[in-house]
Amino acid sequence: MSEVPRQGNPTTRPVAATPRAPGNGDGRSGTAVITRTKPRTKRPNLYRVLLLNDDYTPMEFVVHVVERFFNKSREDATRIMLHVHQNGVGECGIFTYEVAETKVTQVMDFARKHQHPLQCVMEKK
Repeated sequence: MSEVPRQGNPTTRPVAATPRAPGNGDGRSGTAVITRTKPRTKRPNLYRVLLLNDDYTPMEFVVHVVERFFNKSREDATRIMLHVHQNGVGECGIFTYEVAETKVTQVMDFARKHQHPLQCVMEKK
């Protein structure tokens, strides 16, 4: 019993066979293998949302902002506020671009509404 030779790469999966017109002079066999590649989606860029320290915004207001807009517990919000106070800047969360942009806008609008100079920025991670 003789073995039939395999055509093509054994790692590809045939999708469809297309017959070729006989006698077209290209020297190829009568079928072709079409392979389908699976597209890879790229992970979105992430952005850090940061609060900046100032000498005028009350600490309790910063804790309230972190609780309200970043869904942190009272303890976590206090820890973040103290980090901002001691180091000049503190991270509130890491988000996709659109979410980070929305958080920054919400925090800035809320601070202005309550007449505080609190600054919130985002930076690419």
